[in-house]
Amino acid sequence: MKVYTNIEDFKDVKNPVVTTGTFDGVHLGHQKIITRLKEAAKESDGETVLLTFYPHPRMVLFPDDNELKLLNTQQEKIELLEKYGVDHLIIYPFTKEFSRLTSVEFVRNILVNKIKTKHLIIGYNHHFGRNREGSFEHLKEYGPLYGFDVEEIPAKDIEHIEISSTKIRKALQTGDVKAATAFLGHFYSLSGKVIEGLKLGRTIGYPTANIVVEDKYKLIPADGIYAVKIKQDGTIYGGMLSIGNNPTVEGKGRSIEVNIFDFDKIIYGQEVTIYFVERLRDEVKFSNLEELKKQLVKDKENSLHITDFHK
Repeated sequence: MKVYTNIEDFKDVKNPVVTTGTFDGVHLGHQKIITRLKEAAKESDGETVLLTFYPHPRMVLFPDDNELKLLNTQQEKIELLEKYGVDHLIIYPFTKEFSRLTSVEFVRNILVNKIKTKHLIIGYNHHFGRNREGSFEHLKEYGPLYGFDVEEIPAKDIEHIEISSTKIRKALQTGDVKAATAFLGHFYSLSGKVIEGLKLGRTIGYPTANIVVEDKYKLIPADGIYAVKIKQDGTIYGGMLSIGNNPTVEGKGRSIEVNIFDFDKIIYGQEVTIYFVERLRDEVKFSNLEELKKQLVKDKENSLHITDFHK
């Protein structure tokens, strides 16, 4: 997949078959669009093009919205779109000036003059342009004028799976990672750097890597204990992860800590990726560390069973 952060670099692409949107999560609904995109490109001997935007429009239009959380970082989205077989990814800078383009200006200036779109595929009820004024009806008018075909993924193809990025965010914010997986078609993930912690875990036989997620917009699932998979330096391991305030240990503060099974490397400063498989339980305040240790034995047993099943 070729990635363009400057649309001027996009040129000489044969019969561009295009879709556009934020594609946060690259969930099953998005995958439906990408599948049709690839089919249409094959039919016309063309190449697939996905036009997306960065920063996310809400970051620019509502900069004081502290509630905004996204399913993907920029790098995660790139990796997923490549996984699902997009040929060309254009990441267009979203600015307030760009947001003021009318729907016809967006079509003429970007889709036609810059990308030279031959076939446009959009999701059901897609809107674009200033104040989201543009719609499928507008595109059907513009297509003949500017020499491209337009196709909308039918409502029934999207609605029968009842998927949206908003639903996935709500599932994760309640810890329902199994529902999120069902909507996404892949495990929800987050990546972060390993930093030094209090090293308490190793004193009770469960050393943990403390993870810091640097992207403030990345959605962190609800507090609790999870069975997870961990990718470190290209290798996948099983593990169990805690998100929360570690109530058994006073004053520790909110953290993300993962115990990686069958792993003894020192990886401070390195990046790991966590894949959420299943939520095991809520955080619990134990009366002492011995009680906590007994629970961790059960958590590990459950996590091993779950992650082995999902190999």
